[in-house]
Amino acid sequence: MPDLPIRSVSDTALWVAYYRAMESERPDAHFHDPYARRLAGERGERIVKALRQGKAMSWVMILRTVCIDELVSRLVSQGIDTVINLAAGLDTRPYRMHLPASLHWIEVDLPEMVAYKQQHLEKESARCRLERISLDLANVEGRRQLFDRINSSAAKVVVISEGLLAYLQPEAVAGLAQDLHQQPKFQYWITDLASPAILERTQKHWGKQLSAANAPMHFAPAEGPEFFRPLGWNLAEFREFLDESRRLKREMPMAWMVRATERLFPKRFAKLRQKWRSGVILMERA
Repeated sequence: MPDLPIRSVSDTALWVAYYRAMESERPDAHFHDPYARRLAGERGERIVKALRQGKAMSWVMILRTVCIDELVSRLVSQGIDTVINLAAGLDTRPYRMHLPASLHWIEVDLPEMVAYKQQHLEKESARCRLERISLDLANVEGRRQLFDRINSSAAKVVVISEGLLAYLQPEAVAGLAQDLHQQPKFQYWITDLASPAILERTQKHWGKQLSAANAPMHFAPAEGPEFFRPLGWNLAEFREFLDESRRLKREMPMAWMVRATERLFPKRFAKLRQKWRSGVILMERA
């Protein structure tokens, strides 16, 4: 797909950063990311414009961002002293959120992404103690050593894997979940989760482009959060995008049809809601 400038899974970070820029520039913005447009660059904008319904799908990424912001803020206020952001991409929470200076925020990503981010933010100051780690998370031994090191110095950890799991095979997700659970200080895990129907629709819209960039999506377990229970992680909270879209007034295109179905055909709506269930989940170790 020569007309689409996605070259690898890392380029999806440019795509998402542009969505954050779009939200930040709204008069009713739910968050302000002053770095998003700079980080997204011209290619981030081109990616969104080239994708089928690219701009129209911004609502999901905005909801995901807001929900994770809120969960992080709450957990930090309750005593979390370390945040690990796996495949952090171009996230700027350590710079834009109100965080205690004592908080240890650790970003982990591929070397090229870490270098890009450092270059574009080198003159900016994080609000907490920020550490960046260059690591391919597919390196199992490398990530286990990193998790061991963090666990040895932290008191209470929350892990974020925003936008990561969908690109992994189920067995890779299971392996990561087990490695995280091996660390007793790793108390919470925040991630996003989609249903098989959502994955199928995403593949229909963007599958060819993502596959051409060697970034196909795989993970959308039919059992939902229950996938993680045998791996030591229990669901503590599910921020469903349907509910959050109404709360935050960032509803999907044609939302009036969803509301009409809910009102006129409640039983059918309940089944459809389960089929299309997606959102941000907070898990805690068993």
